[in-house]
Amino acid sequence: MTRRSCAITVTGIISALLLVTGIGLVLSQAFRTLVHNRLKKEIVLVSGSKVFESWKNPPPPVFMEFFFFNVTNVNEFLKGAKPQVQQVGPYTYREYRYKENVSAVENASKVSAHTTKTFVFLSDKSVGDPVVDSITTVNIPAWAVMTKLKGSFWRANFVSILMNSVGSGLFTTRTVDELLWGYEDPLLVRVSATNPEVEKVFGLMYKKNGSNAGEMVYHTGQDNYLDYGRVDTWAGQSQLTFWTSNQSNSINGTDGSAFHPLLSKDERIYIFTPDLCRSIYMEFEKDVEVKGIPAYRFTPPRSVLASKEENPANEGFCVKPQECLGTGVLKVSPCRKGAPVVASFPHFHLAEEKYVAAIGGMAPQSRHHQTFLDLNPTTGVIVRANKRAQVNILLSRILGFPKTRTMNETIFPVMFLNESVVIDDASAAKLQKLLLIVSLGSNFPLIIVGLGAITLAAFIVLLIRARQQKTSTEDDTSYCPVSDKEKNDPQNGTFIGLTEKSDPQA
Repeated sequence: MTRRSCAITVTGIISALLLVTGIGLVLSQAFRTLVHNRLKKEIVLVSGSKVFESWKNPPPPVFMEFFFFNVTNVNEFLKGAKPQVQQVGPYTYREYRYKENVSAVENASKVSAHTTKTFVFLSDKSVGDPVVDSITTVNIPAWAVMTKLKGSFWRANFVSILMNSVGSGLFTTRTVDELLWGYEDPLLVRVSATNPEVEKVFGLMYKKNGSNAGEMVYHTGQDNYLDYGRVDTWAGQSQLTFWTSNQSNSINGTDGSAFHPLLSKDERIYIFTPDLCRSIYMEFEKDVEVKGIPAYRFTPPRSVLASKEENPANEGFCVKPQECLGTGVLKVSPCRKGAPVVASFPHFHLAEEKYVAAIGGMAPQSRHHQTFLDLNPTTGVIVRANKRAQVNILLSRILGFPKTRTMNETIFPVMFLNESVVIDDASAAKLQKLLLIVSLGSNFPLIIVGLGAITLAAFIVLLIRARQQKTSTEDDTSYCPVSDKEKNDPQNGTFIGLTEKSDPQA
C-alpha cells in the first residue's frame, strides 16, 4: 500500500469516527446535560458558590423613582366635578439593598436573611427638590380614620368635629419629602392620645429607609434547581392570613431578586411581594437583548389583578363580597391596618376603562407603566427589570362626615413608583464569558460533527485526486503507433514475431 492510499484510508476512518461520535452525542444530548447539571450545582444559595456573594450584595445599581399626582381642582371635585390630576416627577433615589443576618438552616438546605434597603436622593435624576416641592393630594390619615368609623354614626360625628378643629380636610398639601418619609399629622396626634397604638407620623415610605420587611427563609436550590431562591417563609409564616382562601394566602415564588437557571418560555414566574401582601405571577412576552446578552421578557398578564368574574381564582382577594373591586385594582387594606389603600399598575394600566375615565390626567401606556423582568434563560440572572406600582385611596360617602356627602366611590391615585435595574458592565462581561463557555460545552458535539464533515470533504477530495492520477498514469503508459504503416500492420499491437535472420547472400 502506497503512502497516498494509506493517508486516504486513515482520513476516511477518522471522518467516519468523528461523524458517528458527533451525531451520537448530539442525539443523546450528553454534553448539554453535563453542562446543565454543572450549572444547577453552581447556581445555589450556599456559601462559596458563584452566585452567593452577588445575591447578598447585588452589584448593579438600583434606582427608585417616585411620581406624584397633584390634584388641580380640589374644590370643584368636592362639589361633584371630575377630579383632575397632573403627574409630577420623578424624584429619584439610589436604592442600596443587601442581605443581613444570613445563616444556613435545616442542614443548609435553606438560608435565612433580612433584606435591608436604604435610599439616597439623586438631585441630577430628579425634577426638583423634595424638601421644597409641594403636592396636593388625598389626606390619607383622615380617610384611614374615617374608614375605621364606618357604621358608627356618633363616633363619626365626634371625629368630624375633631377634624374641623384641627384643620384636617379630605385633601392636604405637603412636600414630597413629607409625603414620602413622614410628617406628624394633627388628627393622628389627637387620636393617638386615646389610642396609643396609632402612629402620630404618617408617610408612604415611613420607616422604610434603612429597614427590612422581615426575615425570609429561602430554598438554596441544592435539592431541586427549580427551588433556587424560592421563599419558604416570611416573618415566620409559610402561609399568609390576610385573604379568604388558601390559594390567595400562599407564599409562591422568589422575592424577585433571584430566579432558577434554564428558564422556559412556557413557565410562569412567581414573585412574593410583601408590599402587596401577596404573590403575583409573570408570563413570557418576547425575546429581548440587553448589552449583548439574550433574555426572556416576563410581564404580569391582566389576569393577575382581574376581577373574580374574569378570573375566579382571585375571589380569595375579596375581603368581603361587597368590597370586591373590578379588574386592574386590588384592595390591600387587610395588610395596611384597615386603611382604604388600593394597589394597581401606574395610570391603571391593564385595568378596566372606568378607572381610567374617572380621573382626568390618566394615560396608561405599556412602555412607561408596564412591570417587566428581562431574565437570561440559561442562568436566570436579571439583566434588566422595572417594577412599577401605584398607590390609590378608595374614596366614598361615609355616614357622619358631611364633607363626603357628594362623593361617589372613586379610586383616587396618589403616586406611583418605578424600581429599576440594568446589569452593570462588569457583571455583563462575566455573564457573557460564562454563556460562551456554556455554549461551547453544550455545542461541543456539533463541533465534532463539523470536524467530521471537514474530514469527510478532505477524504472525498483525496479520493477524487487519486482516481484522476491513476487515469492519467494509464494514459501515459499505453502504446501509440508512430505511422500509418504501423497502424495498418495486422501484427501491430498483437504480437512481436521473432524469426531467424535471413542471410542476404544466400
